[in-house]
Amino acid sequence: MFYYMIALAIIIFDQLTKWIVVKEMELGESIPVIDNFLYITSHRNRGAAWGILQGQMWFFYVITIIVVIGLIVYIRKINKADKWLGVALGLMLGGAIGNFIDRVFRQEVVDFVNTYIFTYDFPIFNVADSALVVGVGIMFILTLFEGKQKKESTKE
Repeated sequence: MFYYMIALAIIIFDQLTKWIVVKEMELGESIPVIDNFLYITSHRNRGAAWGILQGQMWFFYVITIIVVIGLIVYIRKINKADKWLGVALGLMLGGAIGNFIDRVFRQEVVDFVNTYIFTYDFPIFNVADSALVVGVGIMFILTLFEGKQKKESTKE
């Protein structure tokens, strides 16, 4: 249940921040938070990361439904001792649903976190994207540690 609460918190925070951006900012408007590094920029994306697959909504609907079902099944099957795995899956579930809501109701995803890393203008993203990336990152780290533990246990 805790992992679903993580997903729900991500969905609520994601949708609230997007609603504020849509309500309070003009499309393309940018507000500096930290000059030359972080801006809140009102942006829309009809595709996936980096704007790939623009306008392929049915593809995103199908893929997201499959991913959400897979995440729910996986959350239900994990061992209670695998807390970090559950957190990762909850973050990914919330992120997937957050962007899915945009695609269904707006036909586009609202993005607004605009960062510059040195001179590179990183693609604009949102809370749901962040949750997905952090969730995948946690799973990647867990996979590395699991592989290391298995390797060490076979040495003994």
